[in-house]
Amino acid sequence: METEIFKGLYLSKEIRKSIKEMGFREPTEIQQKTIPQILEGKDIIGQAQTGTGKTAAFGIPLMELIDTESKNTQAMIICPTRELANQVAEELSSLAKYIPGINIAPIYGGMSIDTQIDELRSGVQIIVGTPGRIIDHLERRTIQTEDIGIVVLDEADEMLDMGFREDIEEILDTIPPGRQTLLFSATIPEAILKLTEQYQKDPLHLKVIQEELTVPEVKEYYFEVKNNAKTEALKRLIDAGNIKSALVFCNTKKQVDKLLIKMRSKGYPVEAMHGDIKQNKRERRMEKFRDDKTDILIATDVAARGIDIDNIEVVFNYDLPRDPEIYVHRIGRTARAGRPGFAYTFVSGKEKNKLKAIEDITKSEIIKRELPSKRDIERIREDRIADEVRMLIRRGQLDKYDAFVAGIAREEMNYREIAAALAKMLLKGH
Repeated sequence: METEIFKGLYLSKEIRKSIKEMGFREPTEIQQKTIPQILEGKDIIGQAQTGTGKTAAFGIPLMELIDTESKNTQAMIICPTRELANQVAEELSSLAKYIPGINIAPIYGGMSIDTQIDELRSGVQIIVGTPGRIIDHLERRTIQTEDIGIVVLDEADEMLDMGFREDIEEILDTIPPGRQTLLFSATIPEAILKLTEQYQKDPLHLKVIQEELTVPEVKEYYFEVKNNAKTEALKRLIDAGNIKSALVFCNTKKQVDKLLIKMRSKGYPVEAMHGDIKQNKRERRMEKFRDDKTDILIATDVAARGIDIDNIEVVFNYDLPRDPEIYVHRIGRTARAGRPGFAYTFVSGKEKNKLKAIEDITKSEIIKRELPSKRDIERIREDRIADEVRMLIRRGQLDKYDAFVAGIAREEMNYREIAAALAKMLLKGH
């Protein structure tokens, strides 16, 4: 059942269906405050910390305001980074899942510009992009702005910190002045106020105070890992800990699929969960995970909302989440029902400031650890097998196997050589 606020807004049944499927049970404070005002056409300054549901706060009304009969570009969301642009585009796609005819294009550097041009020419109502690549398309005249009625500046303070002010002004100057301009930001410094004075019409300043986040009783560690070494780091930690139940979080569906292929190619029992996987398949994969037929589940945050399992040993932040609340939600999926739990986060050098921000807001300490070396992994395997051998000897009932070894020994081989050969087989194939 939808909550009263969604009913009161008279959202379409298609939007209500996608909201329900995405796991939203009730609107956040920023959504309650902004959705009615955006639907009325007001300019908004939405001030709230990341992780408070800002994407849905502008994404839900955006879906209601887009004219699906027209293929012209009607809305543009400007984000500071390609990672955020990709995440926003994915969440908007999830919201638009049951609305036929809505096309959303992520536009950022690092992707083929020719592919983007083809997509734009085929008709895209919503563009989600970074300032530099948007300007590139504007200069090529591959983005048409005359029908853009809504512009969203997402993480505006971060964009200004990154030196994008002139780019933002250049973009806004190309879009018809009658547009609706929505600005979302965690802080409102003087530079933001100047931007709102110049480009917004009587904006409503809607502010949400961030509640203190409570971190569950989880042992938290981070590992400094380059992006291209994350898969190897994940494998080493799984092997070193002999982990039987792990949840691995990636920020995008594309990253989930890439990691799934890499881990399967190395023989790890993994499954994937993201928004493009049909509900019945997701349910089957969850059953396999619950029944211990799958050790590792790789998921996006949206797809993981319905995961509620007590025996998850470790949560891996394969990609560092972009805000503290998502981090808390992720790691809260371990250490259930009185069991111990661990959270391992992979961080590149340039992400240390984000990690520090998570520590500051959650009032928790995330301890640095070094990855185990290949030799460390070998020693751990050796110790594990040695312990298993000792246990089997104590239990006895080895007559059948003693006869097998004795048969080999008759071929003029001694027991020590036979044991060494068997150990090699175990250690190499373990």
